[in-house]
Amino acid sequence: MKCPYCGFEDSKVIDSRPSDERKRRRRECLKCGKRFTTYEIVEQPLRIVLKRDGSIEPYDRSKLLSGIYHAIKKRPITIAQVNAIADKVEDTYASTWNSQMTSDRIGAVVLEELRDLDHIAYIRFASVYQDFKDVAGFIAAITALDDSKHK
Repeated sequence: MKCPYCGFEDSKVIDSRPSDERKRRRRECLKCGKRFTTYEIVEQPLRIVLKRDGSIEPYDRSKLLSGIYHAIKKRPITIAQVNAIADKVEDTYASTWNSQMTSDRIGAVVLEELRDLDHIAYIRFASVYQDFKDVAGFIAAITALDDSKHK
């Protein structure tokens, strides 16, 4: 690690501890003896989402959360439950994502989680995710939800 004071290329670690989602290290320059702090973070691979129209975009957790929040508006679902859904999406694909995932698979995981949490939120999310064009789409989703509940 290069010393910010004298530019010497070598330093020793005096103290190391976790700090938020990174590691904080106190270092001492082996030439000038001055101390400085560095932070180490894990570099996440770039995750790409392949959209239905063939376009690609970087995975954005906040965009996923926004879609879920629209579905749960005025429903008895906590922020912790919403974060758990986003975590489930990320955990489900953390080991399988080479670099890209389809938006269809992400939506399917969200729907699966919402089906168990709140049926109204499930239908709201499904209406956007499955792009309902008319009332028949809503009826089909409600019927499928009702059928799965009785199995």
